[in-house]
Amino acid sequence: MFVPMWLLLSVSLLVLVVIAWLVLVALRRNPLPFPDPGSRIFSAASIAGKDAIVELLKMYGIKERFRADTDGVRRSIMWDGTIINLPSDEVSRKLNSAAASIGLVAEDPAAGANAAADFLRSRGFTAEVVLDVEPELPIVFVTTNAMKATVINFRKHMIHLPRPK
Repeated sequence: MFVPMWLLLSVSLLVLVVIAWLVLVALRRNPLPFPDPGSRIFSAASIAGKDAIVELLKMYGIKERFRADTDGVRRSIMWDGTIINLPSDEVSRKLNSAAASIGLVAEDPAAGANAAADFLRSRGFTAEVVLDVEPELPIVFVTTNAMKATVINFRKHMIHLPRPK
């Protein structure tokens, strides 16, 4: 049976790519933007504090994937999806000094945030939708008394966010 060399090489390359991807996934270093489970965001108290936490996480195998700073927030996005950020005083004020956030992926962030706020209000909690926290990013926040010092944010899938600076 004759197998063309191009077919043999193509299949071999495909197998190697899949094996490499599986190894990266096993090492929690998925290079692909799928799946996008959202994020868990924690705020540092200072630049030095942020740098120390990022370094501490690195010591335990959670390395920084990339930085995505904006005018209002300096952020380190880790390989496991955790985000360590340092919000400006203005951003912090807009979010009632929240120190953490649960990031959820939504097709329409504003609609998702409004639906979540309505849901929380129906359960007897306060909930306010905040649209203008970071004008550079399509992220919408919900502040609520259902959680202490934590907000919920809604954003589009990672592939629809602007490229980090």
